[in-house]
Amino acid sequence: MKLGEIAKRLGCRLEGEAAMDISGVAGMESAQAGQLSFVANRRYLRQLRTTRAAAVIIGEEVSLEPRPGLPGLAALRSQNPYLDFARAIELFYLPPRYAPGVHPTAVVAASAQIGAGAHIGPYCYVDDGVEIGRNAVLHSFVAIYRGARIGDDFFAHAHAVVREGCLVGNRVILQNGVVVGGDGFGFAKQSDGRWYKMPQCGITVIEDDVEIQANACIDRATVGETRIRRGAKLDDLVLVGHASKVGEDTLLCGQVGLAGSTVVGNRCILAGQVGAAGHLSIGDAAVITSQSGVPNDVPAGAVYSGYPSVENKQWLRTTAALNRLPELQKTVRELQAEVARLRGKAGAASS
Repeated sequence: MKLGEIAKRLGCRLEGEAAMDISGVAGMESAQAGQLSFVANRRYLRQLRTTRAAAVIIGEEVSLEPRPGLPGLAALRSQNPYLDFARAIELFYLPPRYAPGVHPTAVVAASAQIGAGAHIGPYCYVDDGVEIGRNAVLHSFVAIYRGARIGDDFFAHAHAVVREGCLVGNRVILQNGVVVGGDGFGFAKQSDGRWYKMPQCGITVIEDDVEIQANACIDRATVGETRIRRGAKLDDLVLVGHASKVGEDTLLCGQVGLAGSTVVGNRCILAGQVGAAGHLSIGDAAVITSQSGVPNDVPAGAVYSGYPSVENKQWLRTTAALNRLPELQKTVRELQAEVARLRGKAGAASS
């Protein structure tokens, strides 16, 4: 594809030869002649001097310097290089397509309603009363339990599960091993110390345009519902506890855990290994940094860190003080010794 055509499709301003042939896309380090790359993070700007890419997607503020021994770089000037690189990938990469039909090894209940264009792959199981919309893909070993209702353009990778009665919207993607609507972790302690399992009779609701990455689990509610709202993205190994709510366009990164009845607002980011204690609220557009523990409510728009999580600036000050603790201990010991010396000297003088 010609570089000028790529610039036109992406809406980028071209600096370079429009007739240049581009064969594909690659990262800065691995790119070869004829390939398109990008820079969205300033820490990688130095690689502009060494990359073998033919062209790069970069911001308007980035300057391209001469490259001794290497040809000059063409540039596609972008307001959002990361987004435009994602769109560029789509110009060259065609995902696998799956022909409509039901594989002979799949089991589909007679009462299930499957929309036009659906692909039901090997060893899939679709139970009684299930409704699935148009153009669904159930790759292989996918299980859809009784009474689940799923919208159009659903894609479930191998070993994904949607449990009984759960609701899934349009254009939802479940990566390998996702479990939607598994039993919530609810047990009541008996007088003899044993645990009595609480029936988990609620459901899980997944709204439109949600993607859930591999081996994540969205538990059903004990009563009522657990809900993942439109456009939310959940990373690998995320756990959403029973009756929790996750807001629109919120990101839950790898190994995030939400205990039951946690409410996360819209457009939040919970970075890797964040844990929320449950029965609390995290406000819209809040950011919780990696490995933080959240025991209490977080206000909208806040950035919280640490355990117990506090406002990020306070956490940075606390961390800085902690790093100086050995020095402070030494200073305290020296001051204590000096005080003891002065007291001894004063005592000797008074006697």
